[in-house]
Amino acid sequence: MPLITLGLEQFIQWKYGLMGSFGLALLTFGIKAGSPNCACAGAFILLAMTVPTDT
Repeated sequence: MPLITLGLEQFIQWKYGLMGSFGLALLTFGIKAGSPNCACAGAFILLAMTVPTDT
């Protein structure tokens, strides 16, 4: 299980950078701690990173 988590975090950091890792950490912490505010903030960061923008 730790290898899967490490692999997922490395992929997120490679694809979305430091903010992607921060969003994943907030989401994970929010779920484990039972804090919906942290989980929602992490999910919002990850969502904002993945939504394409019109440029």
